[in-house]
Amino acid sequence: MDVRRAAQRYRGGDPATGIESRHAFSFGPHYDPDNLRFGAVIACNEEHLAPGAGFDEHPHSHTEIVTWVVEGELTHRDSAGNETVVRHGDVQRLGSAGGVRHVERNDGGGPLTFVQMWLAPVRPGGEPSYEIVRGIADSTPYAVPAAGAMLHVRRLGAGERTAVPDGAFVYVHVVRGEVRLGEEPLGPGDSARIADAEGLEAEGLTPVELLMWEMAG
Repeated sequence: MDVRRAAQRYRGGDPATGIESRHAFSFGPHYDPDNLRFGAVIACNEEHLAPGAGFDEHPHSHTEIVTWVVEGELTHRDSAGNETVVRHGDVQRLGSAGGVRHVERNDGGGPLTFVQMWLAPVRPGGEPSYEIVRGIADSTPYAVPAAGAMLHVRRLGAGERTAVPDGAFVYVHVVRGEVRLGEEPLGPGDSARIADAEGLEAEGLTPVELLMWEMAG
């Protein structure tokens, strides 16, 4: 298990325009050849947008983009005609396939924080796709077949336990709260990369929210 702390993330974005980013993997000008991906995950970005701030229209291709809102509301628009407001508890997926353009903004009156995870598809190309699941439950994993991955959302109280999925690759991101993963304590923004996960448990040290990716080898 390889634990990465929130403070180790690369700083990005443009604070002057109200955008602050924290990157868990090599990203943009922060090139790190030893930190390009884990399993299918090639990016896990924490984005903080001030009211009125956002990312203007920009392109993506050959990437499955999954977004989880931590606080506030995210306005999404894309070149395939989708326009959505994403809130906490919703899972949004944009399959960029052969190419798509989108806009992401904080059109609300308060701060916006979201986690955006990029996954490499098993096969590149195809037609763009879009999906949003409102209010996903802990007991309902979200499948991303194009990337051979499954997202598990877990919300635990202090002292509560949950099994970590067994898998060739498991990526765990702490959204909020504190958790013990095996013997390792993790806090907000911390993550763990687990190879050949088997029989591992997570225990809430405080009320905690986790995102866990189960991925094939």
